[in-house]
Amino acid sequence: MVDLAIIGGGINGAGIARDAAGRGLSVHLVEQGDLGGATSSASTKLIHGGLRYLEHWAFRLVREALAEREVLWRIAPHIIWPLRFVLPHRPGLRPAWLLRLGLFLYDHLGGRTLLPGTVTLDLRSDPAGAPLTPGLRRGFAYSDCWVEDNRLVVLNARDAAAHGAVIETRTRCLDARREKGAWTLSLADADGRRRRRIRARVLVNAAGPWVADVLAGVVHAHAPARVRLVQGSHIVVPRLYDHDCCYILQNTDRRIVFAIPYEEDFTLIGTTDRDWHGDPATVRATDEEIAYLCAAVSAWFRRPITPDDVVWSYSGVRPLYDDGASAAQEATRDYVLVRDAPEGQPALLSIFGGKITTYRRLADAALEALAADLPARRGKPRGWTGREPLPGGDFPVTGFEALVAEVSVRHPWMPHSLARRLVRAYGTEAERLLDGAGALADLGRSFGAGLTEAELRFLSRNEWARTGEDVLWRRTKLGLRLSAAERDAVDRAMAEAVAA
Repeated sequence: MVDLAIIGGGINGAGIARDAAGRGLSVHLVEQGDLGGATSSASTKLIHGGLRYLEHWAFRLVREALAEREVLWRIAPHIIWPLRFVLPHRPGLRPAWLLRLGLFLYDHLGGRTLLPGTVTLDLRSDPAGAPLTPGLRRGFAYSDCWVEDNRLVVLNARDAAAHGAVIETRTRCLDARREKGAWTLSLADADGRRRRRIRARVLVNAAGPWVADVLAGVVHAHAPARVRLVQGSHIVVPRLYDHDCCYILQNTDRRIVFAIPYEEDFTLIGTTDRDWHGDPATVRATDEEIAYLCAAVSAWFRRPITPDDVVWSYSGVRPLYDDGASAAQEATRDYVLVRDAPEGQPALLSIFGGKITTYRRLADAALEALAADLPARRGKPRGWTGREPLPGGDFPVTGFEALVAEVSVRHPWMPHSLARRLVRAYGTEAERLLDGAGALADLGRSFGAGLTEAELRFLSRNEWARTGEDVLWRRTKLGLRLSAAERDAVDRAMAEAVAA
């Protein structure tokens, strides 16, 4: 019997698994698809306090998120880094005094020590104003961070496994019942062929947009789940400007749209907010959403964009707690933990909402909510996840360029662009992937854009990657750079690796 069974391998499930395993608890996590394969890899990829949440008086959420930015940056400096945000002002939208007040609070609510604070910009002379439409005079620049979202999920799962957790992907929980003082879970591989049962003292429902489905169809709960599914879509277009700042743009409907430098040659634009009804697995960016994002950005940039410019789009469903808000963009982004433990019966904890930025705090709160239901274990102390680096992140936050230089010196045969990409993805573990290679040919077959057999092998053996999609659109974003034939070759190579 394990202490903790977790249904769902998104950022919340993986974060809880890491924290619990590190504290000495036995953990078994099951994920029906790929780690972070749904909502957690369909984010705007920001570690941020949520400036717009101040309008909804969500001060506790913003304060907690602001404090987490530098904590997460320190434990994963390879996949998280600072990003400067430009907020241009235009008459007729939110007044400049209100923006400045919000940014003052943003600078002082959280524990900011490394990130630079807010400054006022003259967009007529500052380089940040060059790509924008003429006539804009004033703007503000402030700081948040960027994250490779799927890699954050995978690295949390890897560290959980390193502390003894069992992580099973492509595994469904068909049924979970309270029996003889514990949970009995019936599990099956995604293809339904291999079935088995496990027992657990406590069950965590971290199924994301399927949280209500698990409650109704797996756990057989009688009370309806208070969950609101909200769709958020993004588009990727060729790079709109030359510098490395992000733009946060007001829209006439009072929503916010980001334009973010992405994978060096592209710009990521998002997101939308609309209620979703249906299977979260079928969510796609609609033509209406794509047109909305194009129009929202075109209203601010000298060079307008159209749906014909879109090279990729993705969409996710956020499982927000239903607080009765009238509009999707007003629904709370805070997390809500619901514990169900009839007297004498094992506990169930269901996770609603949450943000990537606060996943670590959510995990801590989840374990505290279950403290009375779990046995005492001799492990790491509470809060350890904010002090110990994630795999590959054991270098200083200012040490990325130095690490790239070290890898380049050790492997002078490797193109600098490849060394940089590998360090950005794997940090100090880039050396494990290279595994003593003395020439580019030692990395095996090249699939394009620097993707080699060695990297596929590393991802398959260490990061639960099973398909070309896992590699090209989640662990990396190299699908943007490969041709259809090259992507097919990666699919075949991964199928062969899994079958071997």
